[in-house]
Amino acid sequence: MKVALIQMNSGPDKAANLAAAERLIDAAVAADAPDWICLPECFDHLGGTRDTKRAAAEAGPDGPASRLMQTLARKHRVFIHAGSMLERIPDDARLHNTTLAFDRDGQEVARYRKIHMFDITAPDGTDYKESATFKRGEEVVTYACEGVTVGCAICYDLRFPALFQALADRGATLIALPAAFTLQTGKDHWEVLCRARAIETETYVCAAAQTGSFPQGAETRHTYGHSLVADPWGHVVARASDGVGWTATRIDPARVASVRAMIPVAKHRVRLPEART
Repeated sequence: MKVALIQMNSGPDKAANLAAAERLIDAAVAADAPDWICLPECFDHLGGTRDTKRAAAEAGPDGPASRLMQTLARKHRVFIHAGSMLERIPDDARLHNTTLAFDRDGQEVARYRKIHMFDITAPDGTDYKESATFKRGEEVVTYACEGVTVGCAICYDLRFPALFQALADRGATLIALPAAFTLQTGKDHWEVLCRARAIETETYVCAAAQTGSFPQGAETRHTYGHSLVADPWGHVVARASDGVGWTATRIDPARVASVRAMIPVAKHRVRLPEART
């Protein structure tokens, strides 16, 4: 299966973001003819203010970002893992950070809401309080993609191996990770963590990232980029250059089976005793 990862520099202008996503998808299809395409986290709206986020969020499957992804999936006859989008929650001021996936007919095949909230203080003292704007999801989600089971994760989820193990336990052989990793953490942790999750679960990890700077209120924030595909042995088999663009490669389910036969960690896993207090 041929996969393509779209790398974007989204901002708070939703119309411009959607136009950029369409151009990049069209170009990736023309150049590489992928079967499956993944966009980055918050490809429809990144940064801005709480009000601009709320205004950009979609209430259901009929919003402009959702319709565009459905249309492009049908037009190109390709699976689209639509990074993540802002989703309204009825009777709640917060939003969900939500992945939608569409099959070649443009039918929705998965909806995953980001579970782990990015509530941290970065090395430069910048505070990130994702839970102030977003409500975490609660479901572990996989979907079938023509013989490949795709597991869903988003950005900060990368730091929680238990989610990736749960996806592998549900049959995932490819785990999609749309992300907007910060520049400061990304330069030290991004590739290491992507490769670690691939090695631990013996899956392909396909990580599509935001790149460059964007406005967040009165601040300017920076994302790391470096979208990549790590194979089940932990090798990086595709990597995007700096800047907006895409990278593409082929994944082979037989490679997953081969690695799992060599080192059958799923069979060797032992339930550890509960800690005593």
